[in-house]
Amino acid sequence: MSIDQEKPDEAISAETEIGSEIVNEEQPHTEVAEHEYTIEELKKELEEAKLKNHETWDKAVRIQAEMENLKRRTQKDLEDAHKFTLTNFGKALLPVFDSVVLGLQAATGDSEEVKKFREGSELTIKQFEALFEKFNILAIDPIGQPFSAEFHQAVLVQAAEDAEPNTVINVFQKGYTLNGRLLRPAMVVVAKAPEKTSEDNNQA
Repeated sequence: MSIDQEKPDEAISAETEIGSEIVNEEQPHTEVAEHEYTIEELKKELEEAKLKNHETWDKAVRIQAEMENLKRRTQKDLEDAHKFTLTNFGKALLPVFDSVVLGLQAATGDSEEVKKFREGSELTIKQFEALFEKFNILAIDPIGQPFSAEFHQAVLVQAAEDAEPNTVINVFQKGYTLNGRLLRPAMVVVAKAPEKTSEDNNQA
């Protein structure tokens, strides 16, 4: 007979109850209360989610618009840089061109030296003009045109009977533009209406 068989039934029952109590103490049972969402709470969470999504979408749209504006500004700056990179060089070149033109105008006489000088000056002027045309540097020579404060600088206002008031009747120095932007204004004389004499007033 084995040792287990020798134990009385009551002893075995007592040990089983004691073991069961130990297990119950080591692993206590906890009840978790489940939260049931109401329709109002679900609607509130849905509205909050929609609002957050709308705010995120607005931020994304604004960022995209700012990027497009930045792209356009950068593109314009690059185009302006390409167009007007010769601005300072053009301004410095104009006085040299003026000197050649004035030298040609001052060269008078029929000697061989003068003829050669004039031929050389005329060739240089043509080279200048070809260079100006290549880089879109255009002359402003506004004789007979209305005075424009944007492109002309009036050095004298003169009464003229054969010209409309506020029109250019003489150009002391040509002006120039580079791709439509002013490099130098034209120095001009502007017409004004002649003053009436006492005889004119009596006739009137």
